[in-house]
Amino acid sequence: MSQSAEVVICGAGIAGISLAHQLARVHGMRRIVVADERPPLSLTSDKSSEAYRNWWPGPDDAMIRLMNRSIDLLEELAVATKNRFLMNRRGYLWCTADPIRAEDYREHGLKATAGGAGELRIHTGRMSDPDYRPHVADGWDDQPEGADLILEDMLLHQAFPYLGPDVYAALHTRRCGWLSGQQLGMELLERARAAGVEIIEGRVERVETTGGRVTGVRISGRSGNRTIATGRFVDAAGPMLASVGRLLDIELPVTSELHLKTSFEDHLGVVPRDLPFLIWDDPQSLAWSPEEREALAESEATHRLTKTLPSGAHMRPEGRRHVLLLWPYHTGAVSETFPLAIPDEYTEICLRGLTRVVPGLEAYVERLPKPFVDGGYYTKTRENRPLACPLPVEGAFVHGALSGYGLMASSATAELCAAHITGDSLPDYSPGFDLLRYEDPEYLARVEDWGADGQL
Repeated sequence: MSQSAEVVICGAGIAGISLAHQLARVHGMRRIVVADERPPLSLTSDKSSEAYRNWWPGPDDAMIRLMNRSIDLLEELAVATKNRFLMNRRGYLWCTADPIRAEDYREHGLKATAGGAGELRIHTGRMSDPDYRPHVADGWDDQPEGADLILEDMLLHQAFPYLGPDVYAALHTRRCGWLSGQQLGMELLERARAAGVEIIEGRVERVETTGGRVTGVRISGRSGNRTIATGRFVDAAGPMLASVGRLLDIELPVTSELHLKTSFEDHLGVVPRDLPFLIWDDPQSLAWSPEEREALAESEATHRLTKTLPSGAHMRPEGRRHVLLLWPYHTGAVSETFPLAIPDEYTEICLRGLTRVVPGLEAYVERLPKPFVDGGYYTKTRENRPLACPLPVEGAFVHGALSGYGLMASSATAELCAAHITGDSLPDYSPGFDLLRYEDPEYLARVEDWGADGQL
């Protein structure tokens, strides 16, 4: 095993593996070590909804441009692998019962169009409306970009007959869909290993520096302790990003939130197999019986469930017969602890939160099949934009704060971080993902009034 390396990467999640792949396959580095005390792609990277999108809010176009580049790279890899990781472009379907929110869709859509997300097509039932092109279940070739804002009730329920009558409008964003995250990760891992990347099962205990620059990395593992001599170190530690940063006496501006997902077998066939990624975009109060409400209110752990819960309940089909549900109704900064604390009621809450948009799900409320619940931590910056840049120690870099969008963003953020590491030319959106942005008073002032952060 290597005792020296051109680069040592801490973290074998999708961020670390994508970066190793980029450095080895694109930049030709031959001595790359990835260290992680857990197996590759096992901590957070396999806990996501596996979706991707170029539809992002923000006061500028940096996230849209980053995601467009990342999707470009994903599509290139899909072509090269004959779509081994099952990438589709079914889109995201944002639904609302609120006419005011529907107008927000129009406003945000025009901003996204200006930022490079593609044309916004508005459907109101007029003869002059553009044609609505339905999505296809598989693949991404020859599919629309941009988005379709559907305000016509007849078209809405013809295109999506499973939606409930309360749905007033839907925004179908089109350069969006999902893929097999595990297959994507394994493809990148296999390619990286074939190019000579070494994966070490061990914990990064210390980053050695001399004269303000990286000189080595101390790793402990089952086979003992060793120090790898290197002039470059990358913190790609996912939810451990901050703790690894402290090895360099750096406090990274990140916090973590617990995000969960649940799935169960849709044996009644309620959820169409070709469904887009569906989001109920309204805050809501759940319809508890008086007895249920009283019982929930008595417990400190569940009383909040009797109040208005935030928007963002979402779902998609999973495999041949399952449905995947997610709802971050419990967000807030937490400490990263393992194993995860998973509320017993999580699946039922997600299910109840989606019955208004898909009434057919009500059939499962009182007779829920045995669910599978899993999750991880979303590690995020204040404004929910990633870090892919040098750190204030020469030879040290960070690739993280990918806050639940690691699978969709890591191809482009890895490319960006690799450019910093190798001295290659940087894309002009790179300042948006650099730590130096927090030294800009104008930027900090904008963060104070940032608005939606795009988190689901």
